[in-house]
Amino acid sequence: MANQGKIININGPVVKAVHMEGFMVREMVMVGEKKLIGEVISLEKDLGTIQVYEETSGLRMGEEVHGTGMPLCVKLGPGIIGNIFDGIERPLSKIYDSGQKFIPEGIGLISIDESKKWDVRILAKPGDMLDSGDVFAVVQETSMVDHKIMVPPGIKGRVTEVAESGSYNIRQTLVALENQGKKYELAMYQEWPVRKPRPVARRMPIEKLLVTGQRVIDTFFPLAKGGTAAIPGGFGTGKTITQHQLAKWSDADIIVYIGCGERGNEMTEVLEDFPKLKDPRTGKPLMDRTVLIANTSNMPVAAREASIYTGITIAEYFRDMGYNVAIMADSTSRWAEALREIAGRLEEMPAEEGYPAYLASRLAAFYERAGYVKNLNGTEGSITVIGAVSPAGGDFSEPVTQATKRIVGAFLALDRELAYARHFPSINWLSSYSGYVPMLGGWFKENVAPDMMALRVKMLRILQEENKLMDIVKLVGEDVLPDDQRVILEISRIIKMGYLQQNAYHPQDSYVPLSRQYRMLKVIERLYDRAYSCVKNGIPLSKIKDEKLFSDIIMMKYNASDEKPGLFQELEERIDRYYDGLESVYKEGAANES
Repeated sequence: MANQGKIININGPVVKAVHMEGFMVREMVMVGEKKLIGEVISLEKDLGTIQVYEETSGLRMGEEVHGTGMPLCVKLGPGIIGNIFDGIERPLSKIYDSGQKFIPEGIGLISIDESKKWDVRILAKPGDMLDSGDVFAVVQETSMVDHKIMVPPGIKGRVTEVAESGSYNIRQTLVALENQGKKYELAMYQEWPVRKPRPVARRMPIEKLLVTGQRVIDTFFPLAKGGTAAIPGGFGTGKTITQHQLAKWSDADIIVYIGCGERGNEMTEVLEDFPKLKDPRTGKPLMDRTVLIANTSNMPVAAREASIYTGITIAEYFRDMGYNVAIMADSTSRWAEALREIAGRLEEMPAEEGYPAYLASRLAAFYERAGYVKNLNGTEGSITVIGAVSPAGGDFSEPVTQATKRIVGAFLALDRELAYARHFPSINWLSSYSGYVPMLGGWFKENVAPDMMALRVKMLRILQEENKLMDIVKLVGEDVLPDDQRVILEISRIIKMGYLQQNAYHPQDSYVPLSRQYRMLKVIERLYDRAYSCVKNGIPLSKIKDEKLFSDIIMMKYNASDEKPGLFQELEERIDRYYDGLESVYKEGAANES
């Protein structure tokens, strides 16, 4: 008989019950007559504290708590890709189709569809030895994802029975194993505790770029497959749009997008936009490689705390198949606020700004589940975690931003002044950084160009020099600067407007391949080198700056395309023609004067 407790205290999502001696910490429980889903978070003698993942209004004292004997788990199998779940993996579209506009209490832990039939190709044969993680069947889940059915971790044995390839639901047995007298019947799905990382054979070095098609990220602050990144920014700085861009265009095989405590209208935008979008590499629907987890700000706060664990567990499952997975967590600040609210109701001692003392360790435990790994079945896979941070008032010194900054490998700081000046993505090139640059140097050399990293350093140096000069300009004006420094200001303006600024809604500018990013930088470098050389030869800036040429270079981001492969060469030739003519005129003038 399952353990039973009795409710003696209800404080929002936190419920206390007695007669809890037989329960375990982190055990999933059913609370009250409606059987609300909860999790035991502490036990003291016979008193247990439970956090409930559903709305507790209407719950009464004296109602019973029933144990399940297992931790909070997610069901992993075909039917995840293209779906949208709440924070504990309940399918929202299925709930909506049943006529419910909100998630009803006591609906239970429904998950992926158990009745749908899938066409299964069985790979195992009788007599085969299968170990944990080995693939014994394959399902074509979407046009872009082959769902590999794997032996769950901790199980191995010799195949004794095999079903024929055909159409099955996820509960039907496909393969039977036997090991030391024990029999295991393997179906299409497996269950895994959300708070426990899935095992891997070993971690591997990070050395591959996560291509995003966003110039400021790919070139200046690159992200790596298996890496971690934070996108902090105040209200209105473009965190969500930046994450949408990464989710739409990054070259990960699978995208897990977690809307954690965000406004409902932002998740609505995701739900409306993503089904219409095409993958830039395959031309197939983007939802064919995307999983959405929506826990909006009006949903139960405890489920918000669980949502990022649900997301990372789903990501680990697809990583185990050999896929590169990218997780967008929007935003970890809302998740931290859920931790703070629950900690307050638990009467825990608050730390800085009311957050619990374990905030940093919980954040680290989440980001540590990223990585590039060798899986149990010998394949390689990765999880890249990109978390948005929403500091109140844009204050980067607050605890969540500071704790995140100590953990992540890349920090893409969004700037309010850039956002208000309509410069998007509003990533500040002076306060952002990427720790993956040294690791990715070889990848850029091999896949883009040998001088790509040197070009990046040169452009960043120009931007940093411009920042120093602007302090002088603000005091005494630009006219007092010598021409060689004024050239730096002009080239910086081109870098900022023509390269760093990118229009997410422009069909040509929304996604830019690395080869085109490199050619754009080479055009800007050619302009800088020739203009700077002319200044050093005594030619005045008024002659060096050709408005039409400078304007066309800024606009090349909209004009360059696969249909116009010669645009960059044409611009470089125009630069050379213009400055060759300018230098010859001034040389003739100097010769005549002498």
